[in-house]
Amino acid sequence: MENINQTAHSWKDWKFRDLIFGIIVPTIVAFLIVGIAMSSSFAAIALKYILLEAIVVVAVPMLIGLIWNQWAGGATGFLMGGLYALYFADQVYASQGSGDISLLGNLVSAMLIGYVAGALNKRSDSYKRMLIAGVTAGIVGSLVVVFASNFSSILGPATLGGSALSFVPRVLAGILVPLVARAFFQHSNKLE
Repeated sequence: MENINQTAHSWKDWKFRDLIFGIIVPTIVAFLIVGIAMSSSFAAIALKYILLEAIVVVAVPMLIGLIWNQWAGGATGFLMGGLYALYFADQVYASQGSGDISLLGNLVSAMLIGYVAGALNKRSDSYKRMLIAGVTAGIVGSLVVVFASNFSSILGPATLGGSALSFVPRVLAGILVPLVARAFFQHSNKLE
């Protein structure tokens, strides 16, 4: 009987690169995340929230939208944005005693980023198309966050600095995430 569950790699087929990118780099990143989370300095706390938002609300939905489709990207944005909003609401409530409309902006922004990235990319593996889709999705998502923050009782009307904090990580993710998506596509092509 023929084995239909063949894999591309044998259990003996290990490379030094597997050790670096499979164990060492993720472990270093994990310890950096824990270290930043335990820090009480204002700069480290600000960095923690910026990285959390950039990864959870922007990068993950955008990546899923680019490599799968707009519906998967939008659904991922809804789930990740919802989790981020719940986490952030808990943090705000603990310190302020109330919720805030800007959290809805983050949720809708995440959904929109994933959807727009997938809708514009249409499962293309062209880096230029993914770059255009990613940057456009980042800009559209930023507009939603800035708009919602104008109605925030905690954040108040959007300032130039606050708007930059919304645009920079989302547009930067729109540039970097297509590189990751391209790597996914190249890796899957090598396996076939």
